[in-house]
Amino acid sequence: MCGIVGLWDSRGTRHFDRNVLLRMNESQHHRGPDETGTHLAPGVALGHKRLSIIDLKTGQQPLFNEDHSVVIVFNGEIYNYRELIPELTALGHVFRTRSDTEVIVHAWEQWGESCVDRLRGMFAFALWDERQQTLFLARDRLGVKPLYYAELPDGTWLFGSELKALLAHGGLRRELDPRAVEDYFALGYVPEPRTIYTSALKLAPGHTLCLRRGQAAPQPRQYWDVRFTGDNLVSAEDAQAELVERIKESVRLRMISEVPLGAFLSGGVDSSAVVAMMAQQSAEPVNTCSISFDDPAYDETRFAQQVADRYGTRHFVDRVETDDFDLIDTLAALYDEPYADSSAIPTYRVCQLARRHVTVALSGDAGDENMGGYRRYLFHLHEERLRSVLPLGVRRPLFGTLGRLYPKLDRAPRFLRAKSTFQALARTSVEAYFHSISVFRNDMRDALYSPEFKRRLAGYNASEVFHRHAERAGTDDPLALIQYIDLQTYLVGDINTKVDRASMAHALEVREPLMDHPLVEWLATLPRDLKVRGNEGKWVLKKAMEPHLPHNIMYRPKMGFAVPLARWFRGPLRDRVRDAVMNGELMRTGFFDRSYLQRLVDDHLAGRRDYSQPLWSLMMFEAFLRKVNATGASSDVPAQRPVPHLARVA
Repeated sequence: MCGIVGLWDSRGTRHFDRNVLLRMNESQHHRGPDETGTHLAPGVALGHKRLSIIDLKTGQQPLFNEDHSVVIVFNGEIYNYRELIPELTALGHVFRTRSDTEVIVHAWEQWGESCVDRLRGMFAFALWDERQQTLFLARDRLGVKPLYYAELPDGTWLFGSELKALLAHGGLRRELDPRAVEDYFALGYVPEPRTIYTSALKLAPGHTLCLRRGQAAPQPRQYWDVRFTGDNLVSAEDAQAELVERIKESVRLRMISEVPLGAFLSGGVDSSAVVAMMAQQSAEPVNTCSISFDDPAYDETRFAQQVADRYGTRHFVDRVETDDFDLIDTLAALYDEPYADSSAIPTYRVCQLARRHVTVALSGDAGDENMGGYRRYLFHLHEERLRSVLPLGVRRPLFGTLGRLYPKLDRAPRFLRAKSTFQALARTSVEAYFHSISVFRNDMRDALYSPEFKRRLAGYNASEVFHRHAERAGTDDPLALIQYIDLQTYLVGDINTKVDRASMAHALEVREPLMDHPLVEWLATLPRDLKVRGNEGKWVLKKAMEPHLPHNIMYRPKMGFAVPLARWFRGPLRDRVRDAVMNGELMRTGFFDRSYLQRLVDDHLAGRRDYSQPLWSLMMFEAFLRKVNATGASSDVPAQRPVPHLARVA
């Protein structure tokens, strides 16, 4: 795993300042502390920070082809590189290393832009072809590895694995994008391809960007998408058997390493399934890592221990106090953008633990998205049955009125908490799902923003992100539709972002077997009743794992990887949350309505409502603003206004 950075001149062949490149590269030192490499030539500058995993002796980057006309910097792993080497060798290519990086170089020479179709793995890379005067940027299909880019007014292109690398250049404008702010307070993250700044973008998953000197910059090209067909007529028994073999193959490919390797083991079905498949293919005990909490309501270590005992793993457990909230400012610096998933705290800690024992760790991420595991999927399907009975013209006024009049009963039994259900039934399927997962729902965001900020938004609503993806989903199946939306938004913008930054902060490589794209494509062909049956999500996975895992691991209520925000904000963080929301950088932006912020704080602290998630998102936004201001005042970038400028939406 690594960090990449670069500069490219679209207008000519200017000579870039080596010190600027080094500064950008060093901003990502945590991603690759083992080696540093750079390449400067007229019109191009590439930097690389290496975490050595494969081909430790000869895999240094930037890496060239035989005549040095093609050069690459690469972050990730190509799991089928051993298959591609003999194929490319037979086509006349000469390999000087045993690295997967060199495979990409020769694949580009052989197949051009379509080389990405042949790559199986997680990757973000930048390749410069001197003969063709072409810069080629690419990102893997599921967005496991990040890639940011920007074009400056003088024709310079910047790119890097993290946004901080672009900021370290010194020439990137820091205007906040009001649409990104709206996206953040709805979703808790800034979804692709936007960033928090108007001047920078993320390359979306499954996309490439091919820049040719002397030609106008094209739009990114999508080379892959998943299609939820649900038309696979496989029997339940055959689906279970095939799923086991597919996961086993994906795990086997991700166990290729020349450094110590292990796995996260939370005690949930996904990570437990990965560990089971690892143990069955490993001659040595598997290294497993878990986090324990002092609060039993958040602790799953007894379940993780069952799996560790069953497979004789070398199991490491680190205890974390549930009042582990000192990471707020660390996380703000780590993510470079506002990011409001509080599970980033335990994720950071488990990566910290794992790095003491291994350099590579396998995870169980994406099991819920691919196989229908989230509880919100069950709620959505139940609501969808009701939506199908009455037309929208009847539902919208009827349930809309009930949703407005029914009280918000956060502490009541679930069957009495009907306000959100009524609100969802008054909406279309896509609108309802967006409503159900929003941190600040539409009415809350309307109350949150100041009149001036609303004018800047010019009518934009974050639900447009979901509608855009829904139009491309190619399915009317209610489960497949929201799975597709989650794969394009939540998995990439939240889960993958969280794991990449938390792991790279500790120079730990994390591999995700359940994001293997052939597995994802196959799962998308399975009918809905193999994923959700009755009130059981991930049905086919649980049935497939019954011979491999204890029954109570698979059929217990899902806990998640959470922290006690509500208790924090009424206890040890009581003064901090009030100060951050009411007296910090938030009020200086002019984005927010002060009276509504006051109400959020007062109602939560008094126990009248649970606003822990909205308050956390506000605290993380405030921490981001403080980090931006501190960065703006540092010596290596131009000084900023006390608060970043807010761009106007046209």
